[in-house]
Amino acid sequence: MGKIILYHGSPNKEVTPKYGLGEARHDYGKGFYLTEDIELAKEWSVCRPDESNGWVHKYELDTDGLKIFDFQKESILCWLAELMKHRAAADSKRYRMLAQKFIEKYGVETAEYDVIKGWRANASYFYIAKSFVRDEIDVEILEELLSLGGLGIQYCIKSELAYTHLRELEDES
Repeated sequence: MGKIILYHGSPNKEVTPKYGLGEARHDYGKGFYLTEDIELAKEWSVCRPDESNGWVHKYELDTDGLKIFDFQKESILCWLAELMKHRAAADSKRYRMLAQKFIEKYGVETAEYDVIKGWRANASYFYIAKSFVRDEIDVEILEELLSLGGLGIQYCIKSELAYTHLRELEDES
């Protein structure tokens, strides 16, 4: 893969990526989230309703020597299981029990990876996940439903090693 250019959208003008930070309830858990899509990064930069301004930070990630897990190369069920690990689609006891069984069956262990690459989820995808786990949606149409929204691809920097491979680039304007 070599070096790739990625963007991080933030309501903060100054951003310092640090290992161990981030929200455990984000799609792939704690980490620093970036995207190759500058428009998606712009969306992230103003994601809080009380923020009127945002900033897009440009980074270079040297992928040489990094272990990257790519959900695009896996089953959609594998991706959905990863989301269920980190984000609750429903508070019911039944959902939690069924979600845990789903994770055990389709989930993968991602802890050994430096970077996780995959789709970005939003609230509508958790409605679909909840319906699927309750057996209201057939697996045959699940992937089609999940691909309708043009999710965008994100990268989550997970390991200390990956943080050392990330370098912010100066604004060229």
